[in-house]
Amino acid sequence: MTNSKNRTRASVTATPPAVGSKAKAVTRTAAGTTLTKPRARTPVKTAAEPAAAAAQTATKAKHKLVRDSFTIPKSEYTVLEGLKLRAANLARPVKKSELLRAGIAALHAMADKAFLAALNEVPSLKTGRPKGANGASAGATTAK
Repeated sequence: MTNSKNRTRASVTATPPAVGSKAKAVTRTAAGTTLTKPRARTPVKTAAEPAAAAAQTATKAKHKLVRDSFTIPKSEYTVLEGLKLRAANLARPVKKSELLRAGIAALHAMADKAFLAALNEVPSLKTGRPKGANGASAGATTAK
């Protein structure tokens, strides 16, 4: 009489099938039952596929993101919000960062003369954080 623990512990695996074949892995237990498991099939690549895969990888490459902060006048910020609403009304909701990136792309595409004209329309601002009403910076909090 055999012990049931020995039956479940003892298992012998047959040799695995060749890569790319449709054969199944066969596992035989000591009790004589056969378990089969389908093997994952590896696709065979043609000569054109590596070039297509490389081109697809280049287009889907992740861009490194940079986080930055800046100060803009309230009037220009409201224009930015208005542009967001305009895009939403055109069935294309956007984020502020997308609007800014679209503006950068538009500036980049301009000829030098038009680019300088656009830059001359924007007044220069004092850098740094704006001062609050009490003279402290707007981001600072007072401890009580």
